[in-house]
Amino acid sequence: MPRTNSAQAGVMLLEALIAILIFSVGILGIVKLQAASIQQSSAAEYRTIASMMANDVISQMWVSDKTPATLKANFESGTPYTEWRSKVIASGLPGVSATQNAPTIAITSVAAGGTGGTASNQAVVTVFWKAPHETVVHRFTAIAQIK
Repeated sequence: MPRTNSAQAGVMLLEALIAILIFSVGILGIVKLQAASIQQSSAAEYRTIASMMANDVISQMWVSDKTPATLKANFESGTPYTEWRSKVIASGLPGVSATQNAPTIAITSVAAGGTGGTASNQAVVTVFWKAPHETVVHRFTAIAQIK
């Protein structure tokens, strides 16, 4: 039995609706992929800023007085630390302030190893941030040997 014009129109309409549905699912997938891409790009930017801030303070330690007492006094709580902390707060890392997610520095003495070795200091620099719309606090930790 041949199809009537109205039956053919109904089949074509159904095919068009299915095509629109498939197209819509594809577009939604692309939008979600773009959103994930932007989020990952922001996360990479925050990690880069944190890395640069940690390297900045480590380079200051390398050119400063390297006695353990002086390093601890200056970079765990002294003026060089507070100036660097202000740079970190102003760096654009989200969720960082003087009271929340402030960066930390811990200096420990490392005994001389072996014969004729020299004692040194180990600096552990940790930079924190909390991305917008996230509940987890992220961290970047750099460890440097200061001789």
